[in-house]
Amino acid sequence: MMKITITTIASILIIASTVSTAYAEVPSWVKNNAGWWADGTISESEFLTGISFLIKDGIIKVPSTSISSETSDKVPSWVKNNAGWWADGTISDGEFVNGIQHLMKIGLVTVPSSEISLGEVSADSGDLELALLQSELDECSKITKAYDRLNCERSAKHEITAYNYKLISQPYQAGPVTYYWPGFGTEGNSFEITSSGQAMLRLRILVENNGSIQEALFCTGPAICNYDVTNGDTDYKYSGMDFTNGQIILPPGQSKIFNMFFGPNIGGGGTTFEYDSNKDYYFRGSESFGSISIPLNLE
Repeated sequence: MMKITITTIASILIIASTVSTAYAEVPSWVKNNAGWWADGTISESEFLTGISFLIKDGIIKVPSTSISSETSDKVPSWVKNNAGWWADGTISDGEFVNGIQHLMKIGLVTVPSSEISLGEVSADSGDLELALLQSELDECSKITKAYDRLNCERSAKHEITAYNYKLISQPYQAGPVTYYWPGFGTEGNSFEITSSGQAMLRLRILVENNGSIQEALFCTGPAICNYDVTNGDTDYKYSGMDFTNGQIILPPGQSKIFNMFFGPNIGGGGTTFEYDSNKDYYFRGSESFGSISIPLNLE
């Protein structure tokens, strides 16, 4: 019987390596395990161990589930019946997952908290990735040296922010570097006309280096900057930005967020930002590795 279980898990591992995790349903090939448990081919403990493994590895997607104060050491008969009915197609994936959630609630199926730790995590692969990022942040609290712990937390929090940023952003590619623009209505991005008539444009953009060598964004001052805003007739230089020492260094595989503000002329080759509702405005970047032009849709 143990041989059957080992063979089953091995088969699952082989298949899992070739199957995308972007589905919301339980993979149909997992039905074999449920059927074998229902007809007695494998034991209850073997089934529970296998299900825990499949949830932990992200093969079965189960919404975050809190353990109830009323635990049990026995699987309810209706859950075993559900497994058999699901295996032969009588009930849906959702009904089967409800049974698995019940086993999690009563403590019979356990998944390490580092694997599913967010209360808001649901059943898709993206949420599992976010849960893993959150677990990395949680691990930082175990570091005893304050400076190292703060650096770890800063890095982990940025990865979570970057992940969420990319979910709501439009990507713009410039060679190996991707610029993510989330649009207005998000933190740090706004356009307004003051009571004095001055146009004020604030942009917050995530940039990520997907290449194999270090890249850099350059902007040493309003007059010498690889970034501006244009309406086709007039090019506008920034009034404020947060590039450190005139550049943003991007090591391979890393991302950073930068802010730029266009408004009153601050001198040094800058320009006063003006708005004409009859024109289209674009945020532009031109680096040695590539160029971007992001439509801003100001109104």
